[in-house]
Amino acid sequence: MTLPTRVLGGPSDGGLTVSALGLGCMGMSEFYGPGDEEESVATLHRALDLGVTLLDTAAMYGRGDNERLVGAAIRDRRDEVVLATKFGIERGEGIDRAIDGSADNVRPSLDASLQRLGLEHVDLYYQHRVDPQVPIEETVGAMAELVTAGKVRHLGLSEASAATLRRANAVHPIAALQTEWSLWTRDLEAEVLPTARELGIGVVAYSPLGRGFLTGAITSLDDLADDDFRRHSPRFQAAHLDANLALVATVREIADDLGVTPGQLALAWLLHQGDDVVPIPGTRRRERLGENAAAADIALDETVLARLEEAAPAGAASGNRYPEMASVRGESAPAAG
Repeated sequence: MTLPTRVLGGPSDGGLTVSALGLGCMGMSEFYGPGDEEESVATLHRALDLGVTLLDTAAMYGRGDNERLVGAAIRDRRDEVVLATKFGIERGEGIDRAIDGSADNVRPSLDASLQRLGLEHVDLYYQHRVDPQVPIEETVGAMAELVTAGKVRHLGLSEASAATLRRANAVHPIAALQTEWSLWTRDLEAEVLPTARELGIGVVAYSPLGRGFLTGAITSLDDLADDDFRRHSPRFQAAHLDANLALVATVREIADDLGVTPGQLALAWLLHQGDDVVPIPGTRRRERLGENAAAADIALDETVLARLEEAAPAGAASGNRYPEMASVRGESAPAAG
C-alpha cells in the first residue's frame, strides 16, 4: 500500500511533504516497558515499506539511545525518510529534568543529535518544550542559523501556545507544531489550532491513540509493565479509569458499526480534522503498522463524525494528561512525548 502525503508548513519555508501518518519512535527506547531493539529496527523498516516517511525521535528519548537506534536503522534508506528530532529537555539523574532553550544550547544539541543519528542534516528540528526563561525569539533565532548552515531543513515547536507560535513564526517560518491531540486530548482546538492554521503551520499529533488507551487494549494498570510511565498518569488511575473506559467503549461501538478497530477509528478521526494534520502513532511491533496505515483509507461521513463528537467532546477525558510530580512544563505540558 502507498500512504497519501500531506504538506507541513507553507510557501514561506517551501513546505515539507510527509506521509499522512508518521511513526513516533519514543517507545522503542523508553517509557513503555522493556524494548526489543531487533524488533524495533524491523518495525522501522516495515514502516518505510508501507510508505511511512516521517519518523519522530528526540535527544531525550532513552538519553540519546533512540536517535542512535533510528539513525542506524535508516542509514541505508535515508532518501526515504523525513527525519524529525527534538532538543531542549536536559536530563539529570533519575527523574530530574530541565528545559534549556538558550541560544548557546541550540547548536551543540543539534551537533550531538547528528552524531548519534549518523546524519549530516535533519529534516525537521523541534524545540521539545518552550523554555519560559528564554525569549522564544532567541531560541528560534539560533535554530534559524542551523537552517542557514544546511544542518536543518525546517523548524518546529512542541507544545507551544498560540502567542508563542506567533512570535516564533515572525523570526523564522515554523513548519510544524507537535502537540498531543486525540479523541481524549483536544486542548489545542480552542486557540492553538486556529492560530497554527492562520500562520500556515502544520500540526503533528503525538499520542493520537491516547497512549494506547483508545485502542481498547488497556483496561487496568495490570496491563502495563512495571516500568511503564503510564502507571503514573492520572488518566490511568482508579479515580479516572472507569470514566475513561466508558469513553473508549463508546468509541468501540462506533468502530464495530464501521467494521474497523477503535485505534483505526481514532486515527481516521484525526486525519479528517484537516489536510494539515499528521498523526504519529507510536508502536514497537510490526503487526500494528499495517492496521494503523489502513486508517488513511477510512472515510467518515458527517453522521459518524457527529457520533464521535457526542462520545468524546473536548474535555470528556477524566484526569490530567500528566502527573504533577516529576514534570517538566514548558508552556503547556511536561516532558514525555
